[in-house]
Amino acid sequence: MKEIEKIVEEKNYNAINLGNLDELMEYSLIHKVNKQKVEGKVFLKEPTNATGTEISFNSLAAKQEQPYFHIHYKNEETYIILKGYGYFQVDGNCFEIKEGSVIRVAPNGIRGIRNDSDETMIYMVVQSKENSLEEYTTDDGERVAFEPKW
Repeated sequence: MKEIEKIVEEKNYNAINLGNLDELMEYSLIHKVNKQKVEGKVFLKEPTNATGTEISFNSLAAKQEQPYFHIHYKNEETYIILKGYGYFQVDGNCFEIKEGSVIRVAPNGIRGIRNDSDETMIYMVVQSKENSLEEYTTDDGERVAFEPKW
């Protein structure tokens, strides 16, 4: 089983390295609900000490589908397809997806994914509490003078 490499951990940031995404299948975990081994998936909340999102990198073997449909109670998910193509289904509506597709699903949306390509599909999922981005603005920040060290 592949381990996440910690690059640095400081007060205001954490950095990790997952390695080459083509090696994503080397990661595995035990699913918290069904207690089965899941290969090709890695969660990033704990390794990065994130407090507002759960991000995962996922892989789906050629011509395979996620073995279940699911919902969430509080969290919406945004799926970002990085490699491969196939189908995504939400609430009985099925549509084609491919590299570059982005799908946001509300918590109650019944969702599933299928890889129809001849290669491993790689996708990222960003999970966060629905409606938690209450004060989104492009003004949330300030430019500061800082000396780059690269």
